[in-house]
Amino acid sequence: MNSNSDTTTEGIRVRVIPQYIPESQTPGDGRNYFAYTVIISNHGSVWVKLLSRHWVIINSDGETEEVAGEGVVGYFPELNPGESFTYTSFCPIDTDWGTMEGEYQFIKEDGSMLLARIGRFYLVVPEKKGILTE
Repeated sequence: MNSNSDTTTEGIRVRVIPQYIPESQTPGDGRNYFAYTVIISNHGSVWVKLLSRHWVIINSDGETEEVAGEGVVGYFPELNPGESFTYTSFCPIDTDWGTMEGEYQFIKEDGSMLLARIGRFYLVVPEKKGILTE
């Protein structure tokens, strides 16, 4: 199963690569921790600036958590055509697997807004990958 995500909206490509963080490197609070690396690329023809993010996190019990805020990891990346921005963040979940998806809000050089979709990706404890099918 491919747990990555790769989605393009109006020339803004958002790729996400999740990775499980082993229990030996986490707080030991009973949750599973995942890092995810996001690569945002401007394949469009105009400058854009990321203003905010909105995530929907769903665990395997169907419990949903929404996270919204300004920028990403303290940055408001500005991307000219052909440029990319990469960052890594993390997410804890209290089940063996879950999903994340969402959107980034950008402002374009003409002042109009653009919502770039972040396609669904999977957070799965490695030993549990067999419980999911494509």
